[in-house]
Amino acid sequence: MKYHFFKFLIFAFLVLSFTSCAKRGRPTGGEIDEIPPILVSATPSQESVEFSATRIKIFFDEYIKFKDLNKKLIISPPLKNKPEITPVGTASKVITIKLFDTLKENTTYTINFGNSIVDNNEGNMIESFKYVFSTGKHLDSLKLSGDITDAFSRKTDSEILVMLYRVDSTFNDSIVYKEKPTYVTSTLDSTNFELTNLKEGKYLLMALKQPNNDYIYSPRQDKIGFHKNLITLPNDTTFQISLLKEINDFRLIRAIETTKGHIVFGYEGDKTNLAVKLLDTLPESFKPEIAFEKDKDTLSYWFQETEKDSLIFEVTNLNFKDTITVKLKSKKKDSLFIKSTINATLNPRDTFAIKTSIPISKIDTTKVSIVDKDTLAVPFHSFISTYKNELYLNFNKKFEQNYKINILPEALFDVFGNTNDTLVYNLTTKKPEDYGVINLQITNVTSPVIIEVITEKDEIIASKKINSNQLLSFKYLLPKNYIIRAIFDDNENGKWDTGNYLMKTQPEKVLYFNKLIELRANWDDNETFQLK
Repeated sequence: MKYHFFKFLIFAFLVLSFTSCAKRGRPTGGEIDEIPPILVSATPSQESVEFSATRIKIFFDEYIKFKDLNKKLIISPPLKNKPEITPVGTASKVITIKLFDTLKENTTYTINFGNSIVDNNEGNMIESFKYVFSTGKHLDSLKLSGDITDAFSRKTDSEILVMLYRVDSTFNDSIVYKEKPTYVTSTLDSTNFELTNLKEGKYLLMALKQPNNDYIYSPRQDKIGFHKNLITLPNDTTFQISLLKEINDFRLIRAIETTKGHIVFGYEGDKTNLAVKLLDTLPESFKPEIAFEKDKDTLSYWFQETEKDSLIFEVTNLNFKDTITVKLKSKKKDSLFIKSTINATLNPRDTFAIKTSIPISKIDTTKVSIVDKDTLAVPFHSFISTYKNELYLNFNKKFEQNYKINILPEALFDVFGNTNDTLVYNLTTKKPEDYGVINLQITNVTSPVIIEVITEKDEIIASKKINSNQLLSFKYLLPKNYIIRAIFDDNENGKWDTGNYLMKTQPEKVLYFNKLIELRANWDDNETFQLK
């Protein structure tokens, strides 16, 4: 009995020893470290005055490293020469900053690391870490804060630069195109901003979203936002800036024959008054078609073959005028492709259309017919789009119906004389119960407003313009999520207009309904949208 008991004790001891040994490979280590690194000291010290050093050392209580430093580092006022900051790619308890600029006198500088400093093990970040110093006898301490919104979109960009330009005897509005600002900060991952350690005075407040962060406004690639009036510090106002993309002055980029009989004029900027005039003398039979390309900054000039090896054009647009010669050397010809804009199901809100790859010059409607499921003829009327590449067939659509659209050969002719083969489209319509309705009571309308129903992908589904409080009913909407947008159409031109920095015009106001509408089939969603 004692022998067996002794064996049991030995077995139990071995099991416990093995378990203990096994646990050595998985130490619990206690609780996870969630404490960010702590600043221990700095040389020169944090918030130093009469600063004259060229090298700064900042010491922490644990090993740190940088995360996206190039994106998040903001130095205000901006330096001409980028400082050297280490460590790079390794961990250290010390940040070293080597300055190469001659610093301005009596100026407070802020080296803002944003959220780029994290500990080496857990990645805990120091939020908005700054090193501040002054070349004068005191630190400037004024602040300015606010937030950025996109002038049109629901979503606002991140990492927006917010800048102040000091207004003095050398200041003028064009300074933003040539010089760096007096102070700068960034919104980083939020839409809020705060400029700190500012000196009292009068300033221009503006914001930029730019790809290269060079602090110089480039209208062709940057977005801009600006406060309409100059501001004076100290000021306890919270400022809101709308970020917009200006419509640039017109610029002709190129004119080239892409395929035989097709010249493309590429441009940038406002196309409102763009005109292309042929200067060559050609027979009366030479009848070109000119059309803007939808959603593209191009104008297409289509023409039948000519014996000339080049054509001379005059391009004009407001203050722009230029004479250009286009070489005709392409041998490749465009083919006529036709496709329907509707697949199989026709929504009561939609108009059936076919789209062509080459502009339509002529249509013979006697060769187009529409019949229903009982083979009864359906009356229709047709029209060609502004861009001349879409033929619309409009007819009275009924629910739970089948329609057959027949387009016989030689019903359509493009600008080259190409025509179509037989085209047949079979369409069906759904039941009324398959759709939903959004009823919107619009209140507090004091000026012309465009109310739009859009999808989460910003596709415009429906829109109505109103001038007073009104109940709007948007019917036959597919079951999905919708967003409601109000555009304050101040100039009554039926569209949203952006702003302009030099003209000091702000963009037209856009207001989004504060609720995502989750519309279901056979459902009326009733909402009140108060404009303010």
